[in-house]
Amino acid sequence: MPSESTTMPSANQPSVTFEQFLVNDPLDTYEDPVKFEKYKPNINSYRAALANEVDESGFKATLPKEVEDLVKEQFNPLEWLYTSDTMSERELTITDTPSRKLVEQMSTGQLSAEEVFKAFAHRAVICHQFTNAAMELFLQEGLERARWLDNQLKETGKPVGPLHGLPISLKEQMNYRNHITHGGYVKNITNIPTEHGVTTKVLEDLGAVFYVRTTQPQTLMHLCSNNNITGISRNPHNLSLTPGGSSSGEGAICGFGASSIGVGSDIGGSIRGPAAFSGCFGLRPTTRRISTLGGISSNAGQESVPAVVGPLARSVDDIDLWMDAYINHGTAAEKDAWVLPMPWRKLEAPEPQTITVAVMYDDGLVKPTPPIKRGLEYTTEKLKAAGVRVIEFNPINTKLAYETINNMYTCDGNWMNRQLLGESGEPLCKLTKWSLNYGKGSYEYPAHENRQLNFIRDDLRNQYNSWMVENKVDFILAPVFGNVAPKPETAYNWSYTTLFNILDMPSLTIQTGLFQDPERDRWDNALSSYQYRSPLEQLELEQYDPEQFKGAPIAFQIGGRRYHDEEVVAAGKTIVKILGVDLYKH
Repeated sequence: MPSESTTMPSANQPSVTFEQFLVNDPLDTYEDPVKFEKYKPNINSYRAALANEVDESGFKATLPKEVEDLVKEQFNPLEWLYTSDTMSERELTITDTPSRKLVEQMSTGQLSAEEVFKAFAHRAVICHQFTNAAMELFLQEGLERARWLDNQLKETGKPVGPLHGLPISLKEQMNYRNHITHGGYVKNITNIPTEHGVTTKVLEDLGAVFYVRTTQPQTLMHLCSNNNITGISRNPHNLSLTPGGSSSGEGAICGFGASSIGVGSDIGGSIRGPAAFSGCFGLRPTTRRISTLGGISSNAGQESVPAVVGPLARSVDDIDLWMDAYINHGTAAEKDAWVLPMPWRKLEAPEPQTITVAVMYDDGLVKPTPPIKRGLEYTTEKLKAAGVRVIEFNPINTKLAYETINNMYTCDGNWMNRQLLGESGEPLCKLTKWSLNYGKGSYEYPAHENRQLNFIRDDLRNQYNSWMVENKVDFILAPVFGNVAPKPETAYNWSYTTLFNILDMPSLTIQTGLFQDPERDRWDNALSSYQYRSPLEQLELEQYDPEQFKGAPIAFQIGGRRYHDEEVVAAGKTIVKILGVDLYKH
């Protein structure tokens, strides 16, 4: 058996630094300390309102230590939740009940929406105390909504909708009526929409209860969480790690079990990353199935690689419930002409022997770290033993795909971000500087060059689609990220997730049930002569020290053909059953 090492051997290759990648945008037209000073009173008021909501909630917990000390210890607050007496057994039972069963119990009067709301509100406050997951808590409003739903059921004998009473968390950047919506941009700290965004309105009409809006990073273009309004969020399995991004708080709150179903958005991994890092499931749907209308984003009008909205939850069935309710019972297509009026097809979970999975062990750009490699091998063995046809996938043109999508992100020369950031002059977060340097950074693509990017994109889509059809492959199984949840502001490479964005393939994050183990997940010394394939790979891999990622969830994603979202979700149920993963059991 090969010996193992703590750090990645590098054959004496010189180390690389974050700063050497910042060459495509001079970053000299964004920050202005004088402008930013004028926004500080509003930021302070916003923070004070959030802190007051926690203090006045009646749910505030006494933490075992100061959060800063717990971060140093790599503390696991989810484990603490089940070993302390902070929540009652009944509250834990309610919050550990799958969404479909909760709706059934509330719709038949077995549980009141009020009691369910209070249990989730309690868990959400505790989650926020540990992880800084919330940008806004509005618990009284949520309580009043829950009581109204109970009264409607009593008066009519019918539930309000297929999500009747379900506590649902929302990524903050989605417009919320009469509430500040800033999208992580300081300039919008006083922006108050008069109407809900489309998806928020659809979910409300379906019976959802809202009570928390969750964190995202500055520009919404980090796989981490930092912003100048509420700062860094933390991982519910290890407080020293990031919960991911840009749906940062959604990952944390869903991974902690403080939301029955969360709603995030994804343009480069922003649902799948937080789900993988924080220990839950997350679906990136195909574009135009869920409305993105009404919210704050730097990508307004950008159609080369559109963002999508999708659910995060603790089971694939919860995700199926959300998609079915939203698409088949909601009215998004009536409110947003961009949404395709396609029904959600109800599929049974396929038998293992009827599906073929192609496994991507390495995308050719950044080698996965030991825990990710272990998770892929474990999953592959389980699938094969269950009868799934598994083949190895040598990915197609991943370098071209990654370069093309990065050019798409900044094809306006960062014009929109320059407006959104420059008005307040707010300081640039570390990973904002990184993302502004994607592609050609400040270079503004003329129309004919942007069209060439789209031509490359469409050709890549057809290459992957043809390969899957010709080889009778149903799904591609791949890492979500080269590592488990990284340290804050150190998630650099997005190639494993953005591949599915540029291909517009629906993809689902699935938990293996395994967690990073410092003793098992060490580099193999057989790699002592390994030559990094790029400075980016070196930057990522040199960060991995097995002692620094204790207990981080190990996850992967499966991607299916475009507009085969239902097949991806159905297969996800089969794979989860094979793996024996149940996030509702502790």
